Amino acid sequence: MPKLTSYYLPGLYVEDHSIEVPLDWRGHEPAAVAADGLPAGERIRVFYRTVCAAENVGRDLPLLVFLQGGPGGAGPRLLSPTSDGWIAEAIKHFRVVLPDQRGTGRSTHASARSIARRGDARAQAEYLKRLLAPSIVRDFEYLRLTEFGGRAWTTLGQSYGGFLTLCYLSLFPQGIAASFTCGGIPHVPASAADVYAHTFPRMVTKTHAYYERYPEDERRMAAIANRLAAGDVTLPDGSPLSVRRLQTLGGGLGMKPAPERLHNLLDTAFEAGDGSLACAGAAPELTDGFLIGVLENLTTAGNPLYWTLQEFIYADGTMKEPIRWAAEQEYARHPEFADTARPLMLTGEAAFPFMFEDDPLLVPLKPAVDLLMEDTEFDPVYDEARLVANEVPLQAAVYFDDLYVDSGLQLDTLSRVGNSHAWVTNQFEHDGLHGSEVFGRLFAEALNRGDLEHALGA
Repeated sequence: MPKLTSYYLPGLYVEDHSIEVPLDWRGHEPAAVAADGLPAGERIRVFYRTVCAAENVGRDLPLLVFLQGGPGGAGPRLLSPTSDGWIAEAIKHFRVVLPDQRGTGRSTHASARSIARRGDARAQAEYLKRLLAPSIVRDFEYLRLTEFGGRAWTTLGQSYGGFLTLCYLSLFPQGIAASFTCGGIPHVPASAADVYAHTFPRMVTKTHAYYERYPEDERRMAAIANRLAAGDVTLPDGSPLSVRRLQTLGGGLGMKPAPERLHNLLDTAFEAGDGSLACAGAAPELTDGFLIGVLENLTTAGNPLYWTLQEFIYADGTMKEPIRWAAEQEYARHPEFADTARPLMLTGEAAFPFMFEDDPLLVPLKPAVDLLMEDTEFDPVYDEARLVANEVPLQAAVYFDDLYVDSGLQLDTLSRVGNSHAWVTNQFEHDGLHGSEVFGRLFAEALNRGDLEHALGA
């Protein structure tokens, strides 16, 4: 396992590594490639780092691999053991592996510029298919076999990392000693339409709760929307700020402390200060600081794959019907979300066609995304029979009020996954793992049931 570099962060010892993998895993499996060498064809690099407590340098610890949320999310960049809540507990027991999923971080990067170099829209669409769960999981299994001696490891999946977990358990359960997921059990069988049918009513609830907590913000949001309806407001990158784009500021309302951040953003939105709120029907001028803050919230510069792949994480094998902008279809069924309705409803974690018309970093990807929206052929993700027969201990934190991954759908799936256990709680939002309690609770429950004997080498 040759290392690129090693260094210390406060309380942590870190090693940086990368490996080559096939861009296209179709027709190849990790075990055969590990034994026979990389096949002909394009290769990409997958970056990962390993982290352990400073006092554990040189110790042969069991492995935990973190399956990052997303889609398109790179592994966490740490400052110390407490900079991401679960790390402090994990390094008591494991050497932690933090991969950058293909297309993200320091792995071979995917952006509008690099994707454009793939050729026409069809070539770009085919490339985007190679960035989804079946390819990511094969990268990780190949990593386990080649860089870690084939030792079974524990997986910890956050959000989309739970989707990756069930894909991993479907494809290579022998590689996993135990699994944890947080707010991330997908509904199997997968359906984007079902997901958004559950999401939009919860967004109504979350929006009303936000306005009840900060009553002035309902009037502020209405006043901003009235100003944007004139159609001549642009963000600092030159892109238009429409009411539809304004509504997507609700994307974080399922996490903490997003409501407070949104409240503070609106607090200094108007050039005339509180005078602009005298009448919610007014069309006040907006401050440069507010527009910069909106851009910082909406920009895809740090993760162009997040919206690009958002609906395709629900594509599993040969589908009966194409996805066809499932969130946009559901949006149209809810007149309370109309950009003229008041109070203005906010949307969360839903990709819409206008994003690929208004965001200059997404505009080049629209032809490829439009093709994928009409596609029905994707790589298989889940093996339902294998999940029913699963023997790998799976401990899932299911957040009862989760905005993004419906708790009822999660529990329905878990009812058909062997050896799975759910801890259902309304104490945390979707990002609960990043606090100091969730992973410790999951770990203790699994330990008390005897589910970690294989994982810890006991």
